[in-house]
Amino acid sequence: MEAHRAVLQKESVQALVRDADGEYVDCTYGRGGHTEVILEFLNPQGRLLVIDKDLQAIEHANRLYGSDGRVTAVHGSFADLKEHASQVGLGPLSGVLMDLGVSSPQLENGQRGFSFEHDGPLDMRMNQSSGVTAAEWLASVKEGQLADVIWKYGEEKFSRRIARTVVRSRIDAPIETTGQLVRIIEEAVPTRERKKHPATRSFQAIRIFINNELGDLEKCLQAALQQLNKGGRLVVISFQSLEDRIVKRFIRDHHRGDPFPARLPVRDAQLSRKLKHIGKAIRASREEIAVNIRARSAVMRVAEKIV
Repeated sequence: MEAHRAVLQKESVQALVRDADGEYVDCTYGRGGHTEVILEFLNPQGRLLVIDKDLQAIEHANRLYGSDGRVTAVHGSFADLKEHASQVGLGPLSGVLMDLGVSSPQLENGQRGFSFEHDGPLDMRMNQSSGVTAAEWLASVKEGQLADVIWKYGEEKFSRRIARTVVRSRIDAPIETTGQLVRIIEEAVPTRERKKHPATRSFQAIRIFINNELGDLEKCLQAALQQLNKGGRLVVISFQSLEDRIVKRFIRDHHRGDPFPARLPVRDAQLSRKLKHIGKAIRASREEIAVNIRARSAVMRVAEKIV
């Protein structure tokens, strides 16, 4: 199994940690790449809450940092950031970090069902203790809804052909493995894109839907804004355009403040701005991409709370 490499590790933590005695949240622990560096920046008085839907990730955090009094690990969704922070006595926060999407260990473990490159059970749940699996959903979803999900979350132009082929195929046999789904998609897609597997977009779409990833992201952004103190930093690393649009729009809207009609004479103080951009969007260097191909699609955005 490939070792997990946190993307934009130093850049994100340098942008995040401004107070070595502050309270921080790593919303997506994964395998602790960002957590490791955050702790290097924190004094003994600093505190760090790490959250992950994946129980294996939280077990990893407890093994590595169970004896570190600065760290508290919570199994759950970052959509519930406010509740998690309150339960462990954190807040207001000095910084919130989100490294979105699926982690390398999840992709490399064929038993999790995230990857079209490894045959295994068609699960795709980040939290395997709750919710329906991708196989269970595909067994009953209507053709129209499936097509809509693949289009909305995967931006797949052959979404209707794929949905039609899935529904037809499940009549003969239940779709229970990633290998089965890959073959069905390959049958449905009439053309091939250079350097992109035909199942890429469909797997992304089904995974996002099963885990409510975009809905959870929107909730976490709102919670982070509420929980950050003045001067606190929000750092988000996205890996696909759907996530990045949400993050970009959220920061932009709270940077602009309350909407007023054009040409209305409004003082800046009346706009209720809550965030300011910190620099431009940051991408991984050529050197990082050379050793971690996942970094090529990463986009990091940073904002600071101003009220």
